[in-house]
Amino acid sequence: MSEDRAGTSGGQGGASGERRRKRALLALAFLGFVLVQSFANVESSRADLARAGLVERPAHIWLWELSSVAMWVLLLPAIGWMVARVRPPRVAWGWAVLAHAAATVPLSALHVAGMIAIRLGVYALWGERYRYGGALDRFVYEYRKDAVAYLLLAAFMAVATWWLARRESVPAARAEQVLLVPDGNVTHRVPVGAIDWAASAGNYVEIAWGGRTLLHRSTLAALAEELGSGFVRIHRGRIVRASAVLRVETDRSGDFTVTLADGTALRGSRRFRTNLG
Repeated sequence: MSEDRAGTSGGQGGASGERRRKRALLALAFLGFVLVQSFANVESSRADLARAGLVERPAHIWLWELSSVAMWVLLLPAIGWMVARVRPPRVAWGWAVLAHAAATVPLSALHVAGMIAIRLGVYALWGERYRYGGALDRFVYEYRKDAVAYLLLAAFMAVATWWLARRESVPAARAEQVLLVPDGNVTHRVPVGAIDWAASAGNYVEIAWGGRTLLHRSTLAALAEELGSGFVRIHRGRIVRASAVLRVETDRSGDFTVTLADGTALRGSRRFRTNLG
């Protein structure tokens, strides 16, 4: 690696490469599940309609299924938000279960309203009319399935979050992960595990390491991706190594102060308080 370009050791096996592979695997797993489930649902619907003596165009059945899938994909950020913020030990088990149960109602309502809107629009383009019955009856019918779908998606996202945050076991013989920081004619090999915090400084970031501060030409977002899940953002312009945090004091405003093992105190913004658990 040339000295005018910094990065973590290990190439694709480093922190950022590992997370990219995990995200790709999770995306493929989710896509595979959706495809298999969609085919199963479509075939089940066709069989049910045939037993009832009804004939329906395959395009209609696929539209019903795909409109439902599209709405769940759009609702994934909301489900992810619930999983990230309403989970033990941050919230007691009883309250977490109640909160997630309550969340199924508005999310199901959005799911039903959205897929009906999609179907109405596509049917209109086909010169046909989509009949969905009464809105309340439709919601009650769909809610039972939506509650199960929410549970499955929340479980998937919880496992995905845990897996992304989990560090791969590193063989003892493997060299310690380092960050290369050019400084004039010198390139510092900074052990990632020895970095306490980093902060934005114009076109650079300040990196606190071994009682000194180094300037590294990078954005804070790019550096955080390189360093991996062991570092968390506590402010729009500041990240900290989670294992270096000794104490967290939260103000009435929600802003907070973290004290590191070496006595350094850093201010954090309330919007990032949940990153420290």
